Formats: sequence, structure tokens, C-alpha cells
Amino acid sequence: MRCPFCNNDTIKVIDSRPSEESNSIRRRRQCENCGKRFTTYEKIETIPMIVIKRDGTREAFDRDKLLNGIVKSCNKRSVSLKQIEQIVDEIENTVLNSLEKEITSAKIGELVMEKLKEVDEVAYIRFASVYRQFKDINTFMEELKKILQEQR
Repeated sequence: MRCPFCNNDTIKVIDSRPSEESNSIRRRRQCENCGKRFTTYEKIETIPMIVIKRDGTREAFDRDKLLNGIVKSCNKRSVSLKQIEQIVDEIENTVLNSLEKEITSAKIGELVMEKLKEVDEVAYIRFASVYRQFKDINTFMEELKKILQEQR
């Protein structure tokens, strides 16, 4: 570990505690050379989850990609960043805690839609329209009818 300010490698840990989600350790550190403090997070290194995309290609699971997709669907909606991060945390935990080492993008998409439907129906429709590749207004209306029937 090197100080991000002076590049010195003599660092001491001042405080150490689990993060709020308990999936990492938060450490408060201080450089013994310049005296500046900074925070680091330690996460358990796991075998990467592989996502199988629709076209058959494979790529590593990317939390940021998932977060960005959900943020886009929640744009200008009353969904807080904390709610979005909680959705991403829940999906990431579900994916990484499964016994499988590969998951389809379709399964991840279904998990996202399930969570978004509980939080904000408009965000759900936005995500579903891209995820399910609505071809025309009729496909869009079918999805809206499903939501209306569920509300009754």
C-alpha cells in the first residue's frame, strides 16, 4: 500500500470496520510520512461470474454495467441512488452466491425487471422496452396490460 499523496509506503491503519453491506472491509489509513488520511475498501476476491449474452459471447459480470443500465431506466424518476444501489447489491449477491459460474444475460435481465417492478413501474417499463426489444406499440401495450392486470 502506498500513500496516494506522497507515494510513501509506510502506512498505518487507524480504523477498520465492515462496510454497511458487510461485503467489504473499510479501512481508514494514515501516511506516516505526510500525515494525510485516506480510506480503502477490501473485498474478497472471488472467481468471476461469466455472463452469456444473447449472441452467445461470454464476458465477466460487470457490476458497473448493471448499475448504469438501471440508472438509465430510472432517469427523472423518484428512485434514489441508494435504492438503485440496493437493487444492484441484491442482484449481484444473487448472481455471485449461485452455485453456477455462468449465467445468461436473460436471467440477469429478469432479476432486474423483478426488482424494478417493485420500486417503480415506469422504470420497469423503460428497462423492459430495451431488454425485451419492443418492436412496436402493440408489444409495449401488451406489457402495460400485464401490469394493469396485476394491480387489480
